[in-house]
Amino acid sequence: MSARDRRVPISDVARHTDRIDVRSPAEFALDHLPRAVNAPVLDDAERARVGTLHAQASAFEARKAGAAIVARNIAAIVDTLARDKPIDWSPLVYCWRGGQRSRSLAHVLGEIGFGAVQLEGGYRAFRRHVVEALAARPAGLRFVVIGGLTGTGKSRLIAALAAEGAQVLDLERLARHRGSLLGDDPHNPQPSQKAFETGIYDALERVDPKEPVFVESESRRIGRLQLPPALLDAMRASACLRLDSARALRIELLMEEYAHLCADPAALDARLAPLAPLVGNDSLARWHDAAAAGEFATLVDELLSQHYDPVYARSIDGNYPQLASAPVLTARAIDATAFAALARQAVATAREAFKG
Repeated sequence: MSARDRRVPISDVARHTDRIDVRSPAEFALDHLPRAVNAPVLDDAERARVGTLHAQASAFEARKAGAAIVARNIAAIVDTLARDKPIDWSPLVYCWRGGQRSRSLAHVLGEIGFGAVQLEGGYRAFRRHVVEALAARPAGLRFVVIGGLTGTGKSRLIAALAAEGAQVLDLERLARHRGSLLGDDPHNPQPSQKAFETGIYDALERVDPKEPVFVESESRRIGRLQLPPALLDAMRASACLRLDSARALRIELLMEEYAHLCADPAALDARLAPLAPLVGNDSLARWHDAAAAGEFATLVDELLSQHYDPVYARSIDGNYPQLASAPVLTARAIDATAFAALARQAVATAREAFKG
């Protein structure tokens, strides 16, 4: 099989469950094909060195140095990644644009006898495909939007729906952010915008368009990440379910979900500081004192009344107009059993209210 015969178009990606990204770790970290492994033929420092040679010496000197590095790295890849693979192993190998980096590894694997193939156009072609798919696919799906005030447990309901076997698009999990002022996790930073979009693309590729897809009523941004416009438009035009909960339960749930901030009043102060222009310094000072005294229920109650509830009301009215008249689910407790029951109720309600 020639090197050209080993090239496959983006439409064949789904046929190859094993995917090898030979780009540098920095390129891989920015975004990559779903379920790909990183086996760089040039790491970040090596890629920079070859690029410097290309700029300061010549293309010939860069290729010569690069070939030696790539040969050594491919030997290591074969000795580790390919060591235990059977002869019918057929990985998809790709680099930035389907050039020399992926061709080199695909050629060596092919010479061994593996059915390795090279992605034509590389990651760049995949990225174009993702952008095109996210512009077209949402309009063909049946979303059911879960809305409700902060602390009612929308994210927990999405997780419970997934556990019950329903189709969900868990945007906050993909964004690694709870979608609020306090929602980021410093120990689990958000992905790049491209990686976020790849995660959405991958999730939507797996759903059955004939069945509903439950999704939370997100705004345009989740943390620093933006939702694809076509997806946001489809969500805003979709049927809704409203999740309600007693205020005491909302406070309990928020204290549980943000326990890490309750344990670190200084970090909580820093997170709340941007609210000064909206709620005033007196409120911030009062919340500081409440946190220092361990009176977190009081703090959360005021946060809901002075910030979260008014902001949510303004946002939801303009973005999800169907939510006001939507069927209502009521959370009576915040434990897993209660949300499993709510998930079953949500599925039944969606089938009844939105059938046909």
